[in-house]
Amino acid sequence: MKFNFFLKTFIALFFIVLVASCDKDINEIGSGITGNNHYGMDLAYSDVVAYNQNLGPVQTNNLTVNQFGYYNNPVFGKTKASFVTQVALASEAPALYTPTIDSVYLYVPYFSTFVSTDTDSGDSSYTLDSLKGSSKIKLSVYESTKFLETLDPASGFQLQQKYYSNQQPDFDANNGGFKLNNDNKSIDPKNTTPDNSQNDKFVFSNSQIKFYKNKADGTPGTTEVSERKAPGMFLNLDKDFFKTKILQAPSEKLFNNNVFKNYFKGLYFKVENATDSPDQGTLAMMNFTNGVITIVYHDKVSTTDTASPIRKTLQLNLSGNSVNLLNNENTFPGYVTPNPTSGDRNLFLKGGDGSMAVIDLFSKTDNYGYNKITGVKENTPNNVSDELDDLRNPAGGQQKWLINEANLTFFIAKSTMANTIEPNRVFLYDLNNKRPLIDYYSDYTSGSTFKFNKFIHGGILQDQNGKIVNAKIGEKGTTYKVNITNHIRNLIKYGGIGVTKDSTNVRLGLVVTENISNAYNNYLQSPFTSGSGTNMFQTKYIPMMSVANPLGTVLYGSNIPVGDPDYNKRVKLEIYYTKPD
Repeated sequence: MKFNFFLKTFIALFFIVLVASCDKDINEIGSGITGNNHYGMDLAYSDVVAYNQNLGPVQTNNLTVNQFGYYNNPVFGKTKASFVTQVALASEAPALYTPTIDSVYLYVPYFSTFVSTDTDSGDSSYTLDSLKGSSKIKLSVYESTKFLETLDPASGFQLQQKYYSNQQPDFDANNGGFKLNNDNKSIDPKNTTPDNSQNDKFVFSNSQIKFYKNKADGTPGTTEVSERKAPGMFLNLDKDFFKTKILQAPSEKLFNNNVFKNYFKGLYFKVENATDSPDQGTLAMMNFTNGVITIVYHDKVSTTDTASPIRKTLQLNLSGNSVNLLNNENTFPGYVTPNPTSGDRNLFLKGGDGSMAVIDLFSKTDNYGYNKITGVKENTPNNVSDELDDLRNPAGGQQKWLINEANLTFFIAKSTMANTIEPNRVFLYDLNNKRPLIDYYSDYTSGSTFKFNKFIHGGILQDQNGKIVNAKIGEKGTTYKVNITNHIRNLIKYGGIGVTKDSTNVRLGLVVTENISNAYNNYLQSPFTSGSGTNMFQTKYIPMMSVANPLGTVLYGSNIPVGDPDYNKRVKLEIYYTKPD
């Protein structure tokens, strides 16, 4: 009897677990699917409306990474990116007695990848990352005499100060009038031939930076390497300026960095095209906060010291407030006035103060709705797409869809983009609420580098087989696919008659991005308004990492007529689903 009781109990529990497991499998099926295998699933397409939006000047102060240099994009035109930064004492209130200056140099490391080290010479080789172009630029470094505020005086110092990409004239008018990188020699002390590589013919070199000292054996005229640094911007700066400005400054000006930043307001790195390279240069992504100025001098160790002065260094860090100044042509071949109603044929995404795309999911037809209490269809518009209404409500006949996967796939206009570098990634976000989608937050995947994190959510450049490609090494892509499965699930989730649905079909924004892990926003100098009637909205924000990216791409939009050779490349929402028995 006991055996039969336990057997029956075990069988009952087994079937309970089995049913629960089956129910879990049905409701979660496809939650991790990101490939192209959709066996046993149905596929539905929904039209979207996608159109362009120019941005105008954008907020560029205190970016985590900055555009710097000169690049002529075959599609989008020329970009000249300059930079202004405050400078800070590495050690406040330095003790200075009777200093005599030896040299001053600036070093800002590039983004680079170590390759190997030569066992004979000890020299290491590197490849440079985040570089566009390979020609010379003209670089001028000035003292900036314009103070970079932290808080906005116009707000009574209550709000953060904003600086914009188009404010270069303000800094041109306050540049101190004296070029600090005026050494016409090579940075390699063994090369004594003037080459202006530190200013008018500046090149982003992948060579290791080497420092020399006299050989330990004392052999006259011989030197050996004393220190090596990874490739970076290395400039000898004017000794007389820094002798007067720093070593001979009144001690109270060097007391702390609050005082010092009002005294020495910063540096202005101005970029222009080189005379012998007027139509092309090089543009890099740089993190100037890793930069330092080193002042080498000799001085006593105290006021009573009678010994010979010793060698000392004083370091200034490129830290504090900064501004990225962008001078862009922003040409858009074939660009027409955006059509928010029917969408545009091509979408022009350009970083910096360029352009973005605005996307409305589902058709805009709105002839009816469903009563929230009874679920009965009512022939009265309700400001919700009829297509979405049908998916949400029982009378629509499709309310039992289980969403396995939902994607927006954007095809690149290959003929337009054939001769230019494509961005590695695009970013789709909730434009109404200026935040990422739920699929962004629920994706914890990590890529080979931080730029490829959240690869299930996607937006990464890929080829026709869905393989991720690397634009940095010249590989070309065909599409960007963004997985928005959870966003669509929330939109069409049916809560039952009388249950109000919380998920709004928000308008989406699409931009290029430099770093998917950074979802912060910057301001537009002039907010833009889009849509009409009850669908009109205004925004004054743009993702920060779109501002930092200098590249652009041209995608097929939504307004491509039937019969057009590119009709199947139009952007549309694809939904893979199953219907439980």
